[in-house]
Amino acid sequence: MQRRILLAQLVALLVVLAIVVPAEWSRWQSTADAQNRVFAFATDFNADTTWPLILLLALPFCWLRRAPARKRQSFTHRLLTSLQLTFVGSSETAPNRKSQWILGSIVFCTSLATSIGIANQSVAENSDQLLGDLPPAYHDEYSYLFQAKTLLAGRLSYPSHPDEPRWFDQMHVLNEGQFASRYPLGTGLWIAGFLKAGNPYLGHWLAGALTATFVFCIGRELSGNAAGFLAGMLTALSPAMGLFSNLLLAHQPTVVSLMIFVWMFLSFLRTQQLRHAILAGCGLSFAMLCRPMTAAGIGLPFGIWIAWLLFRLPTEYAKTYRIRALVGLGLPLIIGWTTMGIQNHAVTGNAFQLPYQLYTDIYTPRHMYGFDNVPRGEAIAGDRVLENYDRWAKNLTPSLAAHNVRNRLIASSQWSLGLVPLVIGAMIFVFTRHDSSRWWLIMAAIVSLHVAHVPYWYDGIMNFHYVFESVPLLLLLFARATEVLFQNWSSDDRPRMRGLWMALVASSLLITFVTVEPFWSSSRLDAGVSQLAFPRLKYQRFHDLIERKVTERPAIVVIKPDRADRHIDFVVNDPSLDAEVLYVRYFEEFDVKQLRQSFPTRTCYEFSAYEFKIRPIP
Repeated sequence: MQRRILLAQLVALLVVLAIVVPAEWSRWQSTADAQNRVFAFATDFNADTTWPLILLLALPFCWLRRAPARKRQSFTHRLLTSLQLTFVGSSETAPNRKSQWILGSIVFCTSLATSIGIANQSVAENSDQLLGDLPPAYHDEYSYLFQAKTLLAGRLSYPSHPDEPRWFDQMHVLNEGQFASRYPLGTGLWIAGFLKAGNPYLGHWLAGALTATFVFCIGRELSGNAAGFLAGMLTALSPAMGLFSNLLLAHQPTVVSLMIFVWMFLSFLRTQQLRHAILAGCGLSFAMLCRPMTAAGIGLPFGIWIAWLLFRLPTEYAKTYRIRALVGLGLPLIIGWTTMGIQNHAVTGNAFQLPYQLYTDIYTPRHMYGFDNVPRGEAIAGDRVLENYDRWAKNLTPSLAAHNVRNRLIASSQWSLGLVPLVIGAMIFVFTRHDSSRWWLIMAAIVSLHVAHVPYWYDGIMNFHYVFESVPLLLLLFARATEVLFQNWSSDDRPRMRGLWMALVASSLLITFVTVEPFWSSSRLDAGVSQLAFPRLKYQRFHDLIERKVTERPAIVVIKPDRADRHIDFVVNDPSLDAEVLYVRYFEEFDVKQLRQSFPTRTCYEFSAYEFKIRPIP
């Protein structure tokens, strides 16, 4: 075992050098002024590689200097050991149940504080505008809000406008007889209650906090409180989790459901209790109602594992175990599929046709799943295609797919903790034997999720949102690797290596939360907030303009798009189409006379997104 871990550390070191050295050499060469090269190199950090390079310089000293026996038994050592046994437990002592609640509460509150802190971050220097006070940033968020409002009205859809439904074509909203979000019900259900309470983001903050807490529970289930607490705290402090907790997307309801599934599934493998199987099935079923592809990607390895176990069980145990597994896991999934079928029938008229797929076929065929999506999409394109947005799609080839996979792996590592720490963690995990073989399900779920999204042309928001749900799983692997390394270094009398490892983690968190001039001008969180703030500020500017200029109400505003901007669309309406101001989409054969006839009580305005000006239509 010692030799295996030593080999793992050597492989990890070589991989890290292969990442860090070329990046830092490139940074050195890119310094324009040779006279000030040393100063520029020392004060313009690369967020992913500079701190690891500095820490690598201390590696020989930390590795070679072992702790004398008298220091190993120092007061500090005894104090830390006592705290570990009291609050964390060890393989020889059962963890204190009270400490589990304390640690879980710390993780929950830390995550909640991170999300709320991001929402209350100023979006510009000397500005009193906070990120959480601005409108949503992405088309998808408006579609999920549309769905939540539809559900709050007690409906699955509204009828399309009787005269000209095309006027009200809205991004990611199906408008073919039935006016409904293209997405499954789960996210709308999650948002609806919090929207009615006045703050839809509260649900996503809670989802993030619960996710971190369930990650703690998963780590504790697999290895104990130590691994669980580390994984939970890193999830709570992850910039990915904090930022996506402030986006009204499907990811947070999905990831919290999947963490319930993983936790309960792993518990069922140990206890064989029916309640664990039922809760696991409920978690996976709700995740399927939020993001079906993601639920399938993460659930597949677990399904293969349970099928293999059921096949190889001894006869005397097989019947009871199979019944519990099939009923507990299968019944919630059947209920989920039935619910999805009811929604499908209500919106598309076919229980087996997803609104998502129908929307893609009609409005954005080039965005379809699979290779050669552009020529296949063009072959089925009709007259309702949103041409400007649809042509954003790139044709997926094997080389583009490989490029996307690389981007997703790098970005998900960067936004979860840091590229170098997670690369080291992955190397240690892969080369290590684990006390519980269930750990390999975590790795398999990450791989499966990435593979499921290979046949899609877009790498994702922030280059990784399609595999966002792998973030807490990556941090679980990192926590397990940390546990293995610390055990090895303790038995090998290398306490300074533990300090070096903690410095690596601390440096990643420092870069995430703190700006240190002149070394780096923006923390990772600041960069993420700026990315979200740009479209939000534009939407806020539009709403302010409408408030000032549309004075004669009720009104209807014709939106002429800016063809240079595919990602901001101002045609956003409530599903009932009865708001004080309605927004309609301009197209070449637009008939203002027909608009006036259909809405005789509304004053007509025209908004040019390119000029960002609004005027009455005479």
